[in-house]
Amino acid sequence: MSTIAAISTGQAAGGIGIVRISGENALTVADRIFKSVSGVKLDKMKGYTAAYGKAYFENEEIDEAVALVFRAPKSYTGEDVVEISCHGGLLVTKQLLRAALSSGAVAAQPGEFTKRAFLNGKMDLTSAESVMNIISAKSEQAKAAALNTLDGALYKNISEISNSLKKRAAQMAAWVDYPDDEIEDLSDENLLFSLKSNGEKLKRLISRFDVGQAVIEGVETVIIGRPNVGKSALMNMLTGYEKSIVTSVAGTTRDIVEETVVLGGTVLRLADTAGLHETQDTVEKIGVDRTKQKTGRASLILAVFDFSESLTAEDGEIIRLCEGKNAVAVINKTDLVRKIDADAIKNSFKNVVFISAKQKKGMAELEREIEKVLGTDEFDASAATLMNERQYSCCKLAYEGICEAVRAVQAGMTRDAISVSIDSAIENLDILTGEKATQSVVNEIFSQFCVGK
Repeated sequence: MSTIAAISTGQAAGGIGIVRISGENALTVADRIFKSVSGVKLDKMKGYTAAYGKAYFENEEIDEAVALVFRAPKSYTGEDVVEISCHGGLLVTKQLLRAALSSGAVAAQPGEFTKRAFLNGKMDLTSAESVMNIISAKSEQAKAAALNTLDGALYKNISEISNSLKKRAAQMAAWVDYPDDEIEDLSDENLLFSLKSNGEKLKRLISRFDVGQAVIEGVETVIIGRPNVGKSALMNMLTGYEKSIVTSVAGTTRDIVEETVVLGGTVLRLADTAGLHETQDTVEKIGVDRTKQKTGRASLILAVFDFSESLTAEDGEIIRLCEGKNAVAVINKTDLVRKIDADAIKNSFKNVVFISAKQKKGMAELEREIEKVLGTDEFDASAATLMNERQYSCCKLAYEGICEAVRAVQAGMTRDAISVSIDSAIENLDILTGEKATQSVVNEIFSQFCVGK
């Protein structure tokens, strides 16, 4: 493979900028653009050593620099790697990359360093995918779950199931080839026990997926309510600053205002919407229609009601919109005199919280109710977690294969027929870990990475 190079630090001014070079000729390329003050060439240095010197482009000095040498196979990519650090100006870092490219390296594609780590056996596909989850983590729980996957928790869990199924598949293949021989532990009872046990393990992983996604990817959340109940004040309370305009005039918010916040261990992709009410105003009507569309797609609804006013027909419509959905009733303005029929709200919602967004009271209670609705209060970041839809799909197909095998055993079908379903489960598990992933799948996964990682 070619020797690749890319900027591995953010595309902004900072303390340092790093250009990473990886491949068979990484040391040669680095020696062409970096000269150590000691005069020692990088290709003579041991792995995990550093040299101080200067970087050059077309014989002109770029900057002072430090070069770190990593020797194959004990590097991130499994290849020879050099990381050259300079001062973190954008111009300087880009000049350093240009120097590497003019000296024999080619520009790395998105995720190509991690892709090479996977192809060179430094990590499985689930661990490789977790790298981007670490980079994009917005909460401590999301980061912990991604680190746990990087350490191999998911791979170990899936491999144990796959290896157990492969053992049964091998026994049945032997029985098909040598039906007169006694094959150990191949009774229907033992086979069913093994299949059901592995199926339960996959089922637990699948059941945790939605909660895991709430922690890792975040939850599309919509704040709804009739005009002037305090939706924008709640938005500002959650974001911690004046994201939405708050006035005493009903209908101030006419379009959707969006922001991402971390509440406890849960990431909420918040949308503050126009108040739901009947209106003849053309602009307001567009805002109300958008609110209804957003509510229909949301995974979580924060339905806001006014503590200081009686329930209206518009409040009743909001209650109906929340039926059958993950929703928390937020009764706002508790700093005012109570007029609302709170019991009517409690009869319609399992999760109700009283707050004063104006006085910023009730945040802890709101966080607790949201976690209850989403199930994130019981999320265990140390447990194996499916990190994305690809992994979920593979796991679901494998589970379906096991269920088919169970039904086949119970129906008294032949061992070779049962093997077809078990082989399908094994194949999907191996695709999940990357042992049998197609080149197109691998390319698609790494194309979503940032350049330089």
